[in-house]
Amino acid sequence: MISVDQLVVSFGGFELFKGISLLVSPKDRIGLVGKNGAGKSTLLKILAGHQLPNEGVVSVPSDVRLGYLPQHMEVIDGRTVFEEAVTSFEEILNLERRIEEINHEISTRTDYESEEYHRLLDHVTEFNERFHMLGGNNFEAEVERTLIGLGFKRSDFTRQTSEFSGGWRMRIELAKILLKRPDVFLLDEPTNHLDIESIQWLEDFLRTYNGAVVLVSHDRAFLDAITNRTIEITLGRTYDFKSNYSKYLILRKELKENQMAAYVNQQKMIADTEEFIARFRYQATKAVQVQSRVKALERLERLEVDEEDNSALRIKFPPALRSGTVVAEAKELTKNYGKLNVLDKIDIIIERGEKVAFVGKNGEGKTTLARIIMSELEYDGECKLGHNVKIGYYAQDQAKRLNPDLTVFETIDQIAVGEIRTKIRNILGGFMFSGEDADKKVRVLSGGERSRLAMVKLMLEPVNLLVLDEPTNHLDIRSKEILKQALIDYDGTVIVVSHDREFLDGLVNCVYEFKEKKVKQHLGGIYDFLRRRKIESMKELEKKDLPLNQEVKIQKVDEAEKVSFEERKEINKNISRIEKSIEKTEQEIASLEQKIVDMDQVLAETNGSDPEIFKKYDRLKKDLENKMYEWEILHEQLEELAAKKTW
Repeated sequence: MISVDQLVVSFGGFELFKGISLLVSPKDRIGLVGKNGAGKSTLLKILAGHQLPNEGVVSVPSDVRLGYLPQHMEVIDGRTVFEEAVTSFEEILNLERRIEEINHEISTRTDYESEEYHRLLDHVTEFNERFHMLGGNNFEAEVERTLIGLGFKRSDFTRQTSEFSGGWRMRIELAKILLKRPDVFLLDEPTNHLDIESIQWLEDFLRTYNGAVVLVSHDRAFLDAITNRTIEITLGRTYDFKSNYSKYLILRKELKENQMAAYVNQQKMIADTEEFIARFRYQATKAVQVQSRVKALERLERLEVDEEDNSALRIKFPPALRSGTVVAEAKELTKNYGKLNVLDKIDIIIERGEKVAFVGKNGEGKTTLARIIMSELEYDGECKLGHNVKIGYYAQDQAKRLNPDLTVFETIDQIAVGEIRTKIRNILGGFMFSGEDADKKVRVLSGGERSRLAMVKLMLEPVNLLVLDEPTNHLDIRSKEILKQALIDYDGTVIVVSHDREFLDGLVNCVYEFKEKKVKQHLGGIYDFLRRRKIESMKELEKKDLPLNQEVKIQKVDEAEKVSFEERKEINKNISRIEKSIEKTEQEIASLEQKIVDMDQVLAETNGSDPEIFKKYDRLKKDLENKMYEWEILHEQLEELAAKKTW
């Protein structure tokens, strides 16, 4: 679908890409990985046609539709959320308008036998067929499903897009790209502004999508769930592995070890050969053997061990001062923003040495509570810190709070005191600001570099309570793993606001879930919480499905409440019916896919000279898309029934 041949990109003498080549095939799920600055986002821009390389060729067939989500994009206001999302269906909307115009014209004409009248009838028939083929009857339901999957409430649909923050605007843009159903998704950090539930919904969408995906993400769990191919970009070259991220790490290590073993063996052989030549060079009886080995060395293809980028973050938090047993406590705490109630009479206690996570959908009050603990916001109720508690705070926008006119060195020099001032350059070197990097202005730093600099500021003063709000945004996977280990080793108390499951796994021992203005404590790790949350969500779904006229009083629903025999019998009957429908749909999908393969061959033989073949080909692809959507709906229904069966 997309081919890249000998791509070269350079900036001011620095070569970012040194002649890289790759091919994106249908149904590829590619994760682009590498440290910040390796060129992942640049490669996506080039694939999307938003940036030209210095050398090399990028070939994208004219009929291949691309859906590109950059990290930063300009948005236009003036519509509601739903209206903005619907713009993805431009062809359907245009057809709908044209059909209405023609129908109106037909209804006002009386020349029923005229050629023009019959031409209008032919047009409206053709447009109606196209309208239905594109899914014109259910596109609004698809818009609703996508927006809700990405975390919007139905009450948000009629709100103006200008009312939403940048993160929510990015969700709208993501929804538009998903709804266009392109042949290839090019996604740059799509999870940066999503909560855990929305990330899981996006995982399911992309995993079953009938197209190719190329994405940049620092969320290891997200990469593992979606990708079947990993392309590492490092030091201007690429390494291609037919595996997800976790398997790639193993394969990459094996490749390195094999390279090193082969290199060592060859070096030993070269040394032995050179020693033989040197010893017997002047002996006439060995002349033939010497010349033979000289020529063998000349013909030898010398092996090289791949250069490895070993630069990495080195973090160790200072020892924590001892605080009281209770580090932070809130009682009956309420927070309102004008008429909007965010937190309603919540109680929470965090004790010394705990490492806790604040999770939940965006807008549920996680950052608000973090800022209240920091005494940055007013509130009603009670919130107090324990004895001798000193806080270090990393805000979501911490990197933006840096003075852009200062250099990296000056930023730290301003706050450093005492002996530490003599070690500033050593400290910065540990955070990958070595040599001339320390003299760069903050304004020219990337998002990842600013985040690292903000982390340096946080570490200069000994504290015993770290409050970290989305600390992993803009950090590459290796840097996140090093930060995570530093936090595990830290002997103070940690509160982390994060949606990154892999980062939280093994770090936190308690999860506070923010939902519907309340906070609920879950003991255990993040995956323990997610497993329980999935079960609870299913129970909540069942509650909503109860008849409206039936009075139901449910305090704590558990599995003691079983469905009746007749209900179970009806559920089994429906499961059987849906399974048969799924089997039939899968056969139809296989048939359509084979027809498309056959049509590809026909198109190649005719060079696309017959327009009717193009129309038939387009119709087959749309039929396949509709069947895939039908298959998804059937599976959702089957999952719901299976859940009822075990409830």
